[in-house]
Amino acid sequence: MFDQYAAIAALGIVSVGIPFLAILLGHRVGPRRPTESKGEPYESGMTAIGPAQRRVPVRFYRIAVLFILFDIEVIFMYPWAVLFLNADQKAFLFAEMLIFIAVLGVGYIYAWKTGALEWD
Repeated sequence: MFDQYAAIAALGIVSVGIPFLAILLGHRVGPRRPTESKGEPYESGMTAIGPAQRRVPVRFYRIAVLFILFDIEVIFMYPWAVLFLNADQKAFLFAEMLIFIAVLGVGYIYAWKTGALEWD
């Protein structure tokens, strides 16, 4: 029974093993000449101003989460379209997608009205 999954297991081992092997070989074989200037953070050739870790505004995260949310929901439309082409109950599937898009639209309008998409 597990013979069917041997190729997938081998692929998983190889795909995880090669990056670890490359990192290990680079660390062991690569030259090490540490200097003080190599230990400093690189900021496009400029000296660093302020702390390296700064607070990011919440609105950035809000926009990012909304983007990911709507992006993933659009991805769900592709399998629906493939199924729609070969389905017998096209009217039901079409109504189902209209409801899905309506829910997305309500969420988008809510985000717009509450100012979640404003960047200023």
